[in-house]
Amino acid sequence: AKLTPKDFHMDLGSGDGITVISAAKRGATSMGIEYEPPMVELSKKNAQAAGVADKATFVKADLFETDLSKADVITMFLLPSINMRLRPTLLDLKPGTRIVSNTFDMEDWEADESQNAGGDCTSWCTALLWIVPAKVQGSWQTPQGELVLTQRFQMVTGTLGGSQIS
Repeated sequence: AKLTPKDFHMDLGSGDGITVISAAKRGATSMGIEYEPPMVELSKKNAQAAGVADKATFVKADLFETDLSKADVITMFLLPSINMRLRPTLLDLKPGTRIVSNTFDMEDWEADESQNAGGDCTSWCTALLWIVPAKVQGSWQTPQGELVLTQRFQMVTGTLGGSQIS
């Protein structure tokens, strides 16, 4: 996701906090969303021990009821069924929001990038990146004729004055 210190990062299902702590060590402001209270407390202790408690926060929350709109980067290591339940919310985030999933995809919303850890990694070795697309589907009148765009996630096709474009 090319995380920078200017980014606000959210980790969904943050567990022990390692991803949030890693983001904070890179200078980003980072928040972990975790449903299990003991894990939230463990994460807070881990962030304190790592010296990043000022940049790494953790909240006990239901990720389906959490406002994700302030995030520039979202990370998640969630089961495919949960990814799919989240997908409509993720697609409604501001265009350009970067989403990284460890291993699990979002079915027919193809990732913009995929990387394998390589080396001696034997499980959970794939990172998938999606960039939330702007919503451009629709019809517009232009001096060259009517522009009609059809959109499926980040893929856009259309016609201009009756001629196919992509």
